[in-house]
Order: sequence, then structure tokens, then C-alpha cells
Amino acid sequence: MLLQLDPNLSTSAPQHHSGVDGTEGSQHQGGSNGVSSGDGVLPAHTPTDFRQRSFSPEIPTSGPPCTSSGGQPQALGNHQYPSQPPEGTAATSSPPLRRAGPPPAPRPALPAAGGHLAAACGALLRGSAAAMSAEAADREAATSSRPCTPPQTSWFEFLLEEQLLEQHLRKPSPDPPPVQLIIQFLEQASKPSVNEQNQVQPPPDNKRNRILKLLALKVAAHLKWDLDVLEKSLSVPVLNMLLNELLCISKVPPGTKHVDVDLSSIPPTTAMAILLYNRWAIRTIVKSSFPVKQVKPGPPQLNVMNQMQQEKELTENILKVLKEQAADSILVLEGALKLNKDLYVHTIRTLDLLAMEPGMVNGETESSTAGLKISAEEIQCQVCYDLGAIYFQQGATNAALHENAKEKFFKTRELIARIGSSSLHCTIDEERLAGYCQACGVLTSSDDDASLQATPYNQIDNCLKTGNYQDLVKIFLEDNLALSLPVQFRQSVQRELFQNALQGNDALEEVCFKICVCNTVRDILQGEIIDVQFCLLFLKPNKEKIDFLLEACSRSIDLENASESLKRKMASFLKNLCLGLEDLQLVFMISSHDLFIKLLKDDERKLLIDEMRKRSPRINLCTKPVTSFYDIPASASVNIGQLEHQLILSVDPWRIRQILIELHGMTSERQFWTVSNKWEVPNVYGNVILGIKDNLTRDLVYILMAKGLHCSAIKDFVHAKQLFAACLELVTEFSPKLRQVMLNEMLLLDIYTHEAGPGANGERPPSDLISRVRGYLEMRVPDIPLRQVIAEECVAFLLNWRENEYLTMQVPLPLVQTNPYVKLGQLLAATCKELPGPKESRRTAKDLWEVVVQICSVSNQHKRGNDGRVSLIKHRESTLGIMYRSELLSFIKKLREPLVLTTILSLFVKLHNVREDIVNDITAEYISIWPSSIPNLQSVDFEAVAVTVKELVNYALTINPNNHFWLIIQADIYFATNQYSAALHYYLQAGAICSDFFNKMVPPDVFTDQVIKRMIKCCSLLNCHTQVAILCQFLREVDYKTAFKALQEQNSHDAMDSYYEYIWDVTILEYLTYLHHKRGETDKRQIAIKAIGQTELNASNPEEVLQLAAQRRKKKFLQAMAKLYF
Repeated sequence: MLLQLDPNLSTSAPQHHSGVDGTEGSQHQGGSNGVSSGDGVLPAHTPTDFRQRSFSPEIPTSGPPCTSSGGQPQALGNHQYPSQPPEGTAATSSPPLRRAGPPPAPRPALPAAGGHLAAACGALLRGSAAAMSAEAADREAATSSRPCTPPQTSWFEFLLEEQLLEQHLRKPSPDPPPVQLIIQFLEQASKPSVNEQNQVQPPPDNKRNRILKLLALKVAAHLKWDLDVLEKSLSVPVLNMLLNELLCISKVPPGTKHVDVDLSSIPPTTAMAILLYNRWAIRTIVKSSFPVKQVKPGPPQLNVMNQMQQEKELTENILKVLKEQAADSILVLEGALKLNKDLYVHTIRTLDLLAMEPGMVNGETESSTAGLKISAEEIQCQVCYDLGAIYFQQGATNAALHENAKEKFFKTRELIARIGSSSLHCTIDEERLAGYCQACGVLTSSDDDASLQATPYNQIDNCLKTGNYQDLVKIFLEDNLALSLPVQFRQSVQRELFQNALQGNDALEEVCFKICVCNTVRDILQGEIIDVQFCLLFLKPNKEKIDFLLEACSRSIDLENASESLKRKMASFLKNLCLGLEDLQLVFMISSHDLFIKLLKDDERKLLIDEMRKRSPRINLCTKPVTSFYDIPASASVNIGQLEHQLILSVDPWRIRQILIELHGMTSERQFWTVSNKWEVPNVYGNVILGIKDNLTRDLVYILMAKGLHCSAIKDFVHAKQLFAACLELVTEFSPKLRQVMLNEMLLLDIYTHEAGPGANGERPPSDLISRVRGYLEMRVPDIPLRQVIAEECVAFLLNWRENEYLTMQVPLPLVQTNPYVKLGQLLAATCKELPGPKESRRTAKDLWEVVVQICSVSNQHKRGNDGRVSLIKHRESTLGIMYRSELLSFIKKLREPLVLTTILSLFVKLHNVREDIVNDITAEYISIWPSSIPNLQSVDFEAVAVTVKELVNYALTINPNNHFWLIIQADIYFATNQYSAALHYYLQAGAICSDFFNKMVPPDVFTDQVIKRMIKCCSLLNCHTQVAILCQFLREVDYKTAFKALQEQNSHDAMDSYYEYIWDVTILEYLTYLHHKRGETDKRQIAIKAIGQTELNASNPEEVLQLAAQRRKKKFLQAMAKLYF
């Protein structure tokens, strides 16, 4: 009978993992008297009548964790967990747990059942007659409107008819489905009640609720306890409750953790229940580590959102406990692998037997071999797979566990081969298992399995580890035919290579291009869109790129066996590639390739050539390669076009002259200096050159000058010198003015050549070059067109090579008055020459200050508006100074001498600090030599000054990234703009550079008290309060107030107690010990005590010992900070 239950059945709480479930504590007979999970002891309990107590405590709904009278969390089965709402809670408490979705329609409440089936049925029928009559009316209405759709069976109908559940489950498509029945049964069994005072009470422990839980177990038994099916459809709290009920009805031995149970000595069904629970525990841990796509929420419904939030919180609590006791679950499953016997799991029949009264079992008990038999090999197969999954997941933090995972997965594969894939009770995802085996083979780098090593995945992994990129490209090309590697995997390899290339590995640029080409060709053949990365790499195509692209296309398609669709995709790609190229030589490479000729028909190639001819009418393309260009009969216009093309490409001055003579022989009407719009000559020169009367000479001088300037701009100094020398020789014969122009340009070219060559290595320029530079500045030839850039480069050249004596004493006064760059150079040279000097020497610094302030000043104009009001207009680029600010910045960026850059940086930093609203000053060398105030602050454009300071510091650090004073300036700028992490980066970099990465003491003029205080403030604003306390020790006088205040902060974003070993101040350590004792933080207090107990910190030690201990801790702490912020 359904309601005839065994009074001797143990209804104790499930051991070990059952504590994840909720409990009613002392409200049940045999309630828990156990201690917290930290003690590792299960609560005591006594067997009770199955009819008077549920199989297991109820699913927790909401509310705070259950606490005992002492205020500590209770534990059940070694776990802490949330409990049912206590008696007396207001009726507005949260509703019972449901699956996400709209709440179900209210069901009629059932009275408590007792006695035999007849009495229970009578009470249920009497108590729910009215509700059933209303529901019958609804069912009749639904039946009349939809006669073909049978009504859904309600959950309470299974309580009334004993055989209805089995009949329902035998249907082809039962409605509701089995998993939905489990949810309904457990939901109703865990529904709290409300007393007369409108207070929420825990679910009553009555026969109705016990029968509902038994029905849920029967449905799970019908599903053969398939965890794949149950996990897919049931939430973690519901499945947790179901398995707890299974543990309870299977008589798990009381007072013992699962890990202490000898599985070989207990009934088979009990052992199987323990295995099921622990398998589910580690499967749930593994599943929780996978990313889950968020479900798009529908229209907001408050009650649904509350239920979803409750379920989420409950799931998190259960997961937390499962993870805490994952080690015990692993030990239980490892012990199960040693079992060499078949086990049995409960079926509907065995569950019925357990629920019967003692006299009606007819000799059958749950310890017999009744139930569903699971062979030992099937058990081992499932357990090995689950253990492999948890080991693989834990391998992210402990790489050694990958070996264990590999062993388990390979054992699973062997067992599947032995059992066969037709096993009813062993359902393993073989594709996922193969992926696990493959991943373990790569991660463990073992040669045990030759078949794994031969797979493309392992070959690619080995190529990446060894840097064998040639074979990597070969594998990708071969896979374009084999199509064995997933596209996502190929793209991940490409991203990894690009990431390594961005980190400074220039050798990977070619490999990145080739892999990108291979992936692009694969995408083309599969009809995908071309990747943006490929388009970016082909912005500047060349012969080598086209060669490899054609090779990749040829090796990625088998023309003999390829389908017409593949051929058309490849042909379309090549055709579009030709249309997108501007270089006709590259187009010819593609159009003459065998693959192109085979894929495109003759008429398609002709259409393509016509399109190319329209785009470039001067070029005569042919559809087939010709043996010799000169075999084509050419007209005079074709010959002129070819000569013009050669004229554009040539950089040989004598060849240029010969081509121009030929062109002028063909026609005298053309101006050949206009052939290319890329030929540009400065206007100051153009007027003189175009005034030459002879057309051939004019064209030749103009083209030689333009080509020489272009070669100089692209740093092709050899050809530039040849072109300028030929032009100088030509103009010497008829124009002294142009001769001087060419001499000036050759001087500039020699300066560029030296600065890019020997000068970059610190080699001083030859004396004749310095003399020529001085001669240019002193030149007084009238009517000579001069370019301003030459004077600018000459002054920068003299400053870079420390010709301060000449600039300050020997430069003619008229030159200083007429040339702003010379004046600026003279003031810079005089200031640098006198550094550091007495106060009297600050006169030149004051002159330089006034010049720069005037350059950075704005001109104010007043304008009367339509309303009669006068408004102020500021012009940022004013003409008050000797040059514009942009010109000054351009000039400074030509300087490389450290002292000159430091001087100009110091000036702009001081100018930046003068403004009234400045909060955080920027520090710099020699800042005291500048005036401390400006008469008219409003006239200075301080925004432009701030931008200039940032640009100058960035430029200076490109010249010398190891100048610690410049790094301090950069750090101060970031500090002033509230970029604290970047500021710490540069402060630490400055200290590391001047102390051999903190192996020596940082000079006190680098880590001044101001710098340390700013580092403290940065750490404080980044919530790194332990770092703040440690840095307070670096000050000349330890700032205990700040340190203690920082240590009181509990929300710290740094390593906290891991930093205690870097503290050498005993007072701070003593305060830490007191603070942790006060908070009850025993572990942290022990760490502080350990730090303070080191002998080298003993106050009785000699001063040098204490200094040595402090220096060693400073070194380790700063190195740790550098690794964090670099």
C-alpha cells in the first residue's frame, strides 16, 4: 500500500553533503546536535517513524543562516546552510522556491494525512471538494473548447490514486513530464504554512509531505537516476533536495561523513546513493565554472524577479558549501574506483517496499539485490569521467592535476571501449571526452600516446612552443584542404600570434600575415566575410605578400576534385583583389598566374582588363603574358607615356637628363616638371627655378630639386646627395643665386645624414660641418631665397653638440635680432652654460623666461556685441612673441642634448606651476632659477602650457627613457591629472632605473619626501591601504597617523597580510597585532607576530643591523610593487 510505511526506517538527516539542504533543526524528532563543519563531526540523530518525519529536512527558501543559541551557524552532515524561516516570522516572508518563470496558479491546500489510505483519501477529498469542483469546471470548459487536447494531470491526483503515477509515466509523452512532476512534488512538500497569527511556519512534517517526497523519488527512479537528464531540467536547489531524500531513504549510516563510510560494507543501494550524491556534487562544481549566457529578461514582474533572486542566492550558498567539501567528494569517488562489485540503485518497486508497513514486505528488504543493477565497469566509467572533469577544472590553479585528469579520461576511454556505446546506464559524451583527452595531451606534454602527438592540435602547440612557425604555416595550409581544424581554433592561434607581435616581437609580423592569409582563404572557400585584419595587412601590398597569397590559394583548392561552387568563390576573390590593387605590376602578377588563368574564363579576363584600362588609360594591359614588352608596336604617344613613367621612377640624375632630352626632342609644347603631382619644391625656390627661360634646363633643375628633397624626406640620403650634386653642377654655370640655394640644401642634407648616422651613436660631427653651419648663420648674401627650416636645424645642431660658446659670444648681433631661432638658441645656450650658478647668473634665465612667457601669451581683444555688452576674445596663436607656440614646440623636438631639454622642461614646469588654481605642483630640476611670478597671469594660455609640458615630457622620454628626473616629471603630471596607477608606474620606474632595480638604495634626491607622500596618496586612492602603511616607513619621520588610519581600513585592494614581511617598523607591527586581536582575526595576527618576532628587528641590535634589515625589506617591497605596476 502506498501509505503503509516502515516504522523502523531511519529518517535521519543525510550524512556528509546533506548539509547543503535546509533543516528545521530542533523542530524534528532526532534533531541535530552536531557542531559546525569545521569540527568534521556529523550531528547525532536517532531513527524515527517514517510516518512522523520526512526523509530529509526541507529545501531552504530564504532568510538568514540557521543559528543556534550561541549565535554560531548550525551544521548538518558537515555543511553550513540556510534554514527554514523560524516560527514567528511575518507572513510577508518570501514564497517557496520555484523554477524561473511566472508563478503557477494557486492550488487547494491539503489537510494533514494520517492512518491508512482510506482515511487519507477521505480527508483529502473532504478538504478539497470545493477547490476540485472549481477546477473541474475549468477542465470542462477547456475540454469543450479544445476537445482534442486532454487536460493536464494535477499533482494532487497522484496522492489520491496509488497506480496513477506509474500509468502516467508509461505514457509516450506524459503531461506534465517527469521532471516537472519532481519540481511540483518537492515544491508542494516544502511549502511553508501560516498560523492564525499570520506568521510563517516551517513546512509541517505530515504524511502528505512525506508521500510527496516519495513520489518525487519514484519519478527520479523512473528516469534511472540519470544525472544528465536531471541536471538539465532541475535547478541546483531542487536536485540537491531530491538527492538528500535519496540519501535519507537509503539509510546512510548516522554520525559519519561520507568519506569515512566503507562502501564495500554497506548495502548496494546505500553505496549507490552516496556515489550519486558525490558525483552530482563535483559535476555541479565543474558546471558552475563554465560561462553561462545570460537569459534576456522579459517584462519585469516583481514576484518573478524575487523568486529568481532567491533561487540564485540559494544556489550560490549550496555551491559555496559544495566547493568547500570538494576534497571529501573526490576521496569518496576515488574510493569507489576500488570497488569491484556491482551496485544497485532504487527503482519504483524498491521505494514502495521501503514505504510499506513491517508486516507487508514479505521478506524483501532494501539490502537485497532488488533494484536496478549497475555493473562495476559502468560505475567506474562514470566515476572516472567525473573525477577527470574536476581534476581538469582544478588544474587551472594546480598544473600537476592535469596528469590525474589525463589518467582518468584515458581510463574512461578504455572502459567505454570495453563496455560498448550501447550501455543503458553509462552515458558519456564521447566527443567531449575526446576533447578532454586532447587538451590533457597538450597540457601534460607527454609522449606516452603517439596518436595524440600526431594530431594537428599537438603539432600546432609544439610549433608555438618551439617557435617553428614555418611548420605552423604548413599545417594551416594543409588544413585548408583537410578542413579538420575548427575556424574558432584557427582564429585563436591568429589572435595569440598578433598579441605576441604587439608586445614587441617583430619577428612575428611575417608569420601573422601568413596565418591571416591562410585563415582568409579558408573563410573565402566557406563563403564567409573577409576578416578586417586581412584588409589592414593589405593596405600596403608588395610582391612578397602577393606571392604568398597566390601560393596559399593554389594549395588550398584541388582544381581536379573541387566543386564548381568552390572554384567560383576563389575566382571571385582573385578578381576582386585585382580590382582593389593600384599597382599594375601586382595586378599583372595575379592575372598571369596559372590559378587565375584556370579559374577565370577568357571573356571574364577580358572584362577585367577592360575595367582596369578604364581606371588607368595610359597602361596597356594584355590578357596573356607577352615575351617582350618591345614586341608591341607603339605609337609616339605610347613612347612619351613610357618615358614619363621612367622619369617618375628614376633617381639617377644622368638617366633623368637623358629622358628629358628625348622627351623634349619628341615635343616642345609640354612642361615635363608637371608630370607628377608628387614633385614639390618650396615656393621660395619655385619662383626662381620657373624663371629659367630654357625649358629643358628649367625641367631638369626642378625635377632634380624635387626628387632630392623627396629622397631626403624619406631618409634616402645617398640618392639625395647625388641629385643635389648634379643640380649644383648644373646651376653653377648660369645662376649664382641657385648655386647658393643648392649649397644651403646640401648643408641641411649633411646635417640630416650625420644626425641619422654617426651622430645617433654619439660621434661628434667633423669640424668642417660645424664651420659650414656657422657660415650659414653668418651669411650676408642679398636676395638669396632662404628656407626657415635650415636656420632652425642649424641652431638645433649647435645646441645638440654643445656649441654654447659660439652661440653666446660669437653670433653677430644683427643675426640675433633678425632670426628668432638664433635668439632662442642663444638664450638657451647662455642659460645652460651658467647652470648651476649664483643668483647673478639668473639674468639670462630671466630673459629666456620672458621670451617663452611672451610666446605662450594670448592677445586679448574686446568686441562689442549686438546687445551693447563688451566681450573678451582670446587668440591662442598670438603674434606677441618671437614665434608661435607650435613653432617653438617643433623646434624643441629637434633637440637631443639632455641639459638643453632639462632646461626647457624646467621652464615650462615652472610656468605651469605659476597659475593660481594649481593644486599639485610638478617638480623638476633647476626650477629655482626661474622667476616665481608673472605680472599679468591672465595673458598666459595655461591650457596650452599644460599641453606643451605633456608633449615635451613624452618627447624627452623618447630621447632617453632612463632619465629619472624626466620620469618623475611624467609621474607628477599623471598625479596632477588623477591617474594614480600610471603615476605609481613612473615613480617606481624612476627609482628602479637609478638603483639597479632596487638592488641599491634609491638616491634621496629621487625618492624625496614629496615623492613618497605622493606615492602614499596614489596607493590610498587606489584602496591599497597596506601599501600605504609600508610606504609611511620610507619618510624621514615615519607617519604613524596615516599608517594606522590605513591599516584600520578593511576594504583593501592589495595583498594585505602578504605584505607584512616588508614592514620593519616595530610600532606598526605591534599596532597590527593589536588590531587583528581586536577583530578576532587569528590567522592575520599570527602573521604579524611572526613578522615582529624576527631577530633582525630586535631593538637591541646595532644600528647598522637595523638599517640593513630595513634596506632589505625596502628592496623586496619596491620590487614587488614594480612587478605589480609595470
